[in-house]
Amino acid sequence: MAPDGSHSDPFTPLTTMMMPVGDGHEVYVETVGRLDGTPAVYLHGGPGSGCQPGHRRLFDPTQFRAVLFDQRGAGRSAPRRSRQANTTQHLIADMELIRETLGIDRWLVVGGSWGATLALAYAQAHPEHVSGIVLRATFLGTREELDWAFGTGLSRFHPGLYRDFLSLLPGMERANSLDGYWRRILDADPAVHGPAARAWNDTERALSEVIPAASRLNFEAIADPATPLAASPFMEAHYFSNDCFLEPGQLMANAGRLARIPGVIVQGRYDLLCPPATAFELAEKWGNCDIRVVERAGHSLSDPGVTEQVVAAIGAFVEPLSPA
Repeated sequence: MAPDGSHSDPFTPLTTMMMPVGDGHEVYVETVGRLDGTPAVYLHGGPGSGCQPGHRRLFDPTQFRAVLFDQRGAGRSAPRRSRQANTTQHLIADMELIRETLGIDRWLVVGGSWGATLALAYAQAHPEHVSGIVLRATFLGTREELDWAFGTGLSRFHPGLYRDFLSLLPGMERANSLDGYWRRILDADPAVHGPAARAWNDTERALSEVIPAASRLNFEAIADPATPLAASPFMEAHYFSNDCFLEPGQLMANAGRLARIPGVIVQGRYDLLCPPATAFELAEKWGNCDIRVVERAGHSLSDPGVTEQVVAAIGAFVEPLSPA
């Protein structure tokens, strides 16, 4: 704390809480910035990755009242990795409970990758409570997108990694590798879900980086029970095997519901998980949306130029502060 009692770090949370949302879940919620600032909510990716301290820095603390929360089963929320009563509809209901509890009428909704999926689903369900939308790496939660990313895209851009990815499955399952992986990741036996979850996580990481730290799987580490298990593969397998709990093509079909909501999409040119074509098609159907393509960038928020574009896009939605 500074001598005057204020926080020396302006990104230190104003408030933190564990909010009971029902079904045995408690969701971690924090607010950052100023109480009278422009309300905004940040939706992390995965599903299952949780919010990070760096996400707070997307919002100017002198202008925004940013809300960040770990979705059910993710991050600091409890119980960790729980898939019970954990669907897109539950997460949308949690957002409404958070908004109402904090006394917010309308907020800017910000999300990337899976966070973009949830942002769109929420905004289409509750457009009256959304002042604007900022997306990064547009993902619409469809099987077609996942088939391309872990099939066609992986095989064309990382053929060696693709062979590694398939090699963990019996030959008869390789034609439907996603289903094979999800079934194994959701298996209760650690000897079954451990290697599959690690291989999935490492493959997804390689796809998310323009220059991957590792472009092949480390089979020794994948098979080692001591290698930590991330939460995301388990939540992703749960959501993806259930089509993200959305109707086929739902978010694109309902894009017209966003017509009165201004939006910005930040898109990496070389994003192998969420290619630019999806963002451009969505923007055309949305009609009230600007796309900002970041050259030499891929999927990651940390790629050169991406964070700066997201911060600029968010900053454009600042509302005038009320007179003191």
